[in-house]
Amino acid sequence: MTALEPINPVAMIRPRRRITGISAVLLPFTADGAIDWPGFTAHCVRTAEAGLIPAINMDTGFGHLLSPQQKIATLDAIRSALGGKSFVAGAFVSDNPGASFDLDGYRRAVDAITARGGTPVIFQSYGLTRLPEAELIAAYEAIGRDCDQFIAFELGTMFAPFGAIYSLDAFRGLMTIRQCIGAKHSSLRREWEWQRLQLRDAVRPDFKIFTGNDLGIDMIMYGSDYLLGLSTFAPDLFALRDRYWFEGDIRFYELNDVLQYLGFLAFREPVPAYKHSAAMFLKLRGWIASDTTHPQSPTRPASDYELLRGIARQLGIATS
Repeated sequence: MTALEPINPVAMIRPRRRITGISAVLLPFTADGAIDWPGFTAHCVRTAEAGLIPAINMDTGFGHLLSPQQKIATLDAIRSALGGKSFVAGAFVSDNPGASFDLDGYRRAVDAITARGGTPVIFQSYGLTRLPEAELIAAYEAIGRDCDQFIAFELGTMFAPFGAIYSLDAFRGLMTIRQCIGAKHSSLRREWEWQRLQLRDAVRPDFKIFTGNDLGIDMIMYGSDYLLGLSTFAPDLFALRDRYWFEGDIRFYELNDVLQYLGFLAFREPVPAYKHSAAMFLKLRGWIASDTTHPQSPTRPASDYELLRGIARQLGIATS
């Protein structure tokens, strides 16, 4: 294991860095509970045109709740909508506690994404996260043999019961896999992400750490890139914030503060209800017609609308 220096966040700040932003796109629904395909494809295009890479079939897109046919439909829809532009997509294998690692299931999920020009994000599963560390890295290596590149993903159990945050030794093992170009880290713990950034810089500088910390979106100041659900609320303003950072524009700080305020509201307990917050905010912006979400996803009270309108005003966004 590479020895790490004591964490000094101030020394880790990287000004004027070009940021890679990936935005987990909300999958909207109509008032009668059907997938809002025009709203979905329009938001994918909107995200790409803002300069962010759209991510579909992630948690924000209810990837773990969709049927196999629905996941294929979203892949076909984004490929058609983007016309060859880059996107990433969650490769999810549904299983139960105590299940064995399902390599064939991951291969099918990865193949469906790569066949349509996307980059897979390897979701965890019970079978994957229960593996001992040596077998865990071997499992990722086996997944990598079926694609040119993939993004790993570790997430805390506040997001999903099958999630796990890996040890630094296991994380280092991920960086030895050539096809693994980066990893999304969703622990909501800054110190753990700082440790991974230190390790990345020592072991494989081209490896990207995509913060999934919607409660600490300023992690991009320290060398993280991002794959966030919060950015689906305002991909245009996240792209502007990123440009401010690259250009050394002090307006970065105020914009980042208000976006973080939005994150604190949206990602409060129960955390999965942030998807309803996103639907409410996008409806206020006039970007989707309904704030309906997947029937298995928790919701927010209607009183949140006034709070969201207030934040929109602070961001200079007109609302309906």
